[in-house]
Amino acid sequence: MAFLDLVKQRYSCRSYQQQSVEQSKLDYVMECVRFAPSAVNKQPWKFRVISAEADRAKLQQCYARDWFCTAPMYIICSILHDEEWVRKDGKHHGDIDIAIAVEHLCLAATEQGLATCWVCNFDADKCHELFTFDSNEEPAVLIPIGYAADEPKEKNRKDITEILK
Repeated sequence: MAFLDLVKQRYSCRSYQQQSVEQSKLDYVMECVRFAPSAVNKQPWKFRVISAEADRAKLQQCYARDWFCTAPMYIICSILHDEEWVRKDGKHHGDIDIAIAVEHLCLAATEQGLATCWVCNFDADKCHELFTFDSNEEPAVLIPIGYAADEPKEKNRKDITEILK
């Protein structure tokens, strides 16, 4: 598939089938994440796959939306702050690096016929309370992943002339 077609196919899925994600597909997706670029190749991230029912129920407390609960699996994407590159002026690049890696995850999942959605508006304090994280680790993004039970809506994108200077 051409990259532009892949990018156009990817969307924020908000309804999932209960079908499990095959381990081979998950392995492929995470291998794509492993090769994501990062500032100075620091790779300041940790990914945690949540598939056990008890852990899924705990994570659902961090983002209480009906559609979120339909996903058969989640990935908690965390920044490791003591490993992130810091520019001379003090700019930390962990947020940028995790965003690159997460988009690799979402695009690889799409290529494998899976659906995802970025969830950043979750209760990070509750997530810390319910799961064990190292002191340097910040859960930054939750990714529900599975087979879509909905259809993508039309993407309203700005014209190229509005974003290119």
